[in-house]
Amino acid sequence: GSVERYSPMLDNIIQPKELPEIIAEGFEWSEGPLWLPQLDMLIFSDIPRNSVYQWSEKDGLKLYLKPSGYTDTISRGGETGSNGLLLAKDGRLVLCQHGDRRIALMDAPLDKPGPRFITLADKWQGKRFNSPNDAVFNSRGDLFFTDPAYGMEKGFEDPKREISFAGVYKLSVEGVITLLTDKLTAPNGIGLSPDESMLYVANSAEGDQAFWMEYKFMEDGSLDAGRVFNKAYREGNVEMGSPDGLKVRKDGIIFATGPGGVRIFSPEGEHLGTIKTGKATSNCALDDEGKYLYMTADMYVMRIRL
Repeated sequence: GSVERYSPMLDNIIQPKELPEIIAEGFEWSEGPLWLPQLDMLIFSDIPRNSVYQWSEKDGLKLYLKPSGYTDTISRGGETGSNGLLLAKDGRLVLCQHGDRRIALMDAPLDKPGPRFITLADKWQGKRFNSPNDAVFNSRGDLFFTDPAYGMEKGFEDPKREISFAGVYKLSVEGVITLLTDKLTAPNGIGLSPDESMLYVANSAEGDQAFWMEYKFMEDGSLDAGRVFNKAYREGNVEMGSPDGLKVRKDGIIFATGPGGVRIFSPEGEHLGTIKTGKATSNCALDDEGKYLYMTADMYVMRIRL
């Protein structure tokens, strides 16, 4: 891989000569990386294999959890496993489960994982979600998540869809599910600004529909109409990947996967540079000290020193 630099500001994020490195490989489609500071290790989903793996400097690569996203005994196709992974305020693991079409809590300690799940959200107005994809908690404990149809057996054309649109939702600490917007064709990665006044959402579509949105929270908790934060494609661009997962650093720097790898944006939306992975790149995660950015890129898991 390499690093394309568009602004001298990038030198404060990634020093010159730093390059991405492969730390694990051999996956079908890696996704949802999450650093577990309690265990000093990374976990991530392999969606087609319905599994979560773990990686650490000490122990290398191991299977962490299976099944991770589809617990039914009836065999089915499609992208069945977990996608986005995150930690609740109490430190327990929360999974966006494609196959089970829900947001679920793993009912087991992080150091003794097991496929026992508690449903946090699986329906809106009595209708089953498509396949929750990615999510983020605010400091209060409210959960914001996206619900495209990538995890359904026939994707967006699946006749089993009960919700005709791909929405962005909020699950409050009180357990109330609110639709925030149904205007995006394929909402995917999601993140909050450090002061939690803004919500960022990647739209994982093609052509002029491939972009990152920025929404402002209104006083009643709803979203404004939003604006396009940055567009993914330039004319003639043939790089692999589309807007997918994203992470927002404490200083407001945004790491967003898209064509070519991981794009790095300033809080104002300036494209500072791109970490080029050479593969379609699905998501990224920061460790608790901000020393490394971890990236899931097709069959690889990679990292780069920050």
